[in-house]
Amino acid sequence: MTGQENPAVEIDTSKPHPARMYDWFLGGKDNYPVDEQMARQLLTLDARGRDMARVNRAFMHRATRWLAEHGVRQFLDIGTGIPTEPNLHQIAQQAAPDARVVYCDNDPIVLAHAAALLRSTPEGATEYIQADARRPDSILEAAGKVLDFDRPIALSLLALLHFIDDEDGAADLVDRLLERLPSGSYLVLSHTTGDFDPEGAARARALYKARGMTLRPRSRAELTAFFHGLELVDPGVSLSADWRPELGEVIDVPGDEPIPGYAGVARKP
Repeated sequence: MTGQENPAVEIDTSKPHPARMYDWFLGGKDNYPVDEQMARQLLTLDARGRDMARVNRAFMHRATRWLAEHGVRQFLDIGTGIPTEPNLHQIAQQAAPDARVVYCDNDPIVLAHAAALLRSTPEGATEYIQADARRPDSILEAAGKVLDFDRPIALSLLALLHFIDDEDGAADLVDRLLERLPSGSYLVLSHTTGDFDPEGAARARALYKARGMTLRPRSRAELTAFFHGLELVDPGVSLSADWRPELGEVIDVPGDEPIPGYAGVARKP
């Protein structure tokens, strides 16, 4: 693929999309007025929305770097979002040039920029799948064309599961994906929480519902439950900003209140 956008992609600009809102929070240009409007409404509930996005992004960098330094050479990133450099494959291939990365997202605007996700090192490989996270079997089938499911794979679901409610099968989705991964694989999660401001989280959830979207903040215990049967890497499920800060890219956030998000990495025995 080339670095040019795909003009055939049809993008629904009538309602906000999490990937484009995330892009706006990160200062990107690949979003629309409807996304900015929703994002600004969220800022009225917590003015640190941009910091939340930056902290989550920094966690992704640190977790990917840790995994590559610990021998992981295959990555499946579901809920990729709009490319923002450095991307996961760039972090992984800096440490391991032969790393193979498959990205997956359901927003057509991500497809329009997929070329930026496919600039692999000569030794490695990258691929992009246009699919909904709620269809794990089709994602795994497509990923199998690039990834070797007999060797460990790091599955990243970053800032994704809080858009899937319990009754919509969030736990089952994780289990079905992990079931296909071999021993030695890893699960990487980050997730928003209402632990520090339950009322604000409830208002945010209502705002999403009014726009026809799901937001399901989860407690630390609820996020930890997704890792059942796995071996958590130290420090376990922690605030995203507190996960192995020695690996770099710690975001300086003003104030004393924690950024309301948890993260963790765990190994499949």
